Amino acid sequence: MLAPVPRPTDPFAARCSRALLSPWSRLALLALVLLTAATLVVLYEPQRLLASGWPQTGGAGAVMLFGLAYGLCTAAFVPRPVLNLAAGALFGSAYGLTAAVAGTVLGAGISFTLGRTLGQDALRPLLKGRWLLAADGQLSRHGFRSMLAIRLFPGVPFAAANYCAAVSRIGYVPFLLATAIGTVPNTAAYVVAGAQAGEPGSPAFLISAGFIVLSGLGAAVVAWRKRHALRRPSAPAPVPVPAPVPLPASQGAP
Repeated sequence: MLAPVPRPTDPFAARCSRALLSPWSRLALLALVLLTAATLVVLYEPQRLLASGWPQTGGAGAVMLFGLAYGLCTAAFVPRPVLNLAAGALFGSAYGLTAAVAGTVLGAGISFTLGRTLGQDALRPLLKGRWLLAADGQLSRHGFRSMLAIRLFPGVPFAAANYCAAVSRIGYVPFLLATAIGTVPNTAAYVVAGAQAGEPGSPAFLISAGFIVLSGLGAAVVAWRKRHALRRPSAPAPVPVPAPVPLPASQGAP
């Protein structure tokens, strides 16, 4: 019995498939997804629903549903402080912190997956600047430690850190684990402030508000000092002076 003759592939279809799966096409798709998400946030303002229009129900199901909505909102660039305050106001300190941290990890995972799948191949060849290469090297070689420092520092935008990490070679587990640990202090401060918003004179509210203010001021000072150091011109490297060559004994002084 004769073997079936393979059909010749359509060159036009093959070219279209390669074009649709190319790194730049995927990057364009990522830009479209992010633009659509940002537009939906501006039009529908889901943060208002989570802050004031969420049904006043308790239980693990409501906490899990809020965490899911929190993750989707953070992936769509909704500010996390607003969501953290809403989590504390709706569920209290303990359950609110659980929902906020779970939603933070979920949102970071969604952003990281989108950036890694759709943007990494196109953006990695563009990492040619000295500072970009240094940041990429830190995230790629010391992923957990570098990501933990970024999460603990309150001045780094959450979404920007997610997509920058996605372009690097950091793994999923170090990225998500560092996110889950590093976001707890700042998230807890906002959640407690939201839970105690009805009693602004309580010690818990004052401590959490003081932590938010001090951490923000510290981040601003560190960012200003780093910016000032970057603008300062670097000293030129010293030019090595060649050592004198000793003369032979026959050419010395008599």
